[in-house]
Amino acid sequence: MTGRLVVIGEVARAHGLRGELRVKPLTDRPERFERVTRCVLWDAARDARELRRITGVRRQGEAVLLTLHGCETVEDAQALAGRLVALPEAEALPLPPGSFYPWQLEGCRVVTEDGREVGRVAGIERGPGQDLWVVRDGTREHLIPAVAEIVVDVDLAGRRVVIRPPDGLLDL
Repeated sequence: MTGRLVVIGEVARAHGLRGELRVKPLTDRPERFERVTRCVLWDAARDARELRRITGVRRQGEAVLLTLHGCETVEDAQALAGRLVALPEAEALPLPPGSFYPWQLEGCRVVTEDGREVGRVAGIERGPGQDLWVVRDGTREHLIPAVAEIVVDVDLAGRRVVIRPPDGLLDL
């Protein structure tokens, strides 16, 4: 399976002895696992992707317990620890107007309000207070806090982000 994937969870470990997987949800809506019938197990480090059929889902506290077709033993399940549970981009849940998924920002041009080119969004680092957008201009890397005081406009269709950086932010 090729194309962009949307990650909704990460396999933490085996659960029990019958091949069930304990998954840490990486989505704001973990209940969505209950409506998914297939997923891609993604080893991002090797970009290895394997399409799997989901045969069972149940919640246990914050975790989701998944049963996959062909995963029948604790050894089968443990071999999948660390894999990401993903869906094709086309299956991403729709968002309310003005909202976006972090992966939609990757590659967007970042400019200041006065039109100065800063670089392109290369990734997002999750932080305890707010996310930091990693913006690269080829030679430099800037970490831009994703807060309303700094991010003025996000135009996904135009692939452009406008920021109002405080003094010194772009000098770091």
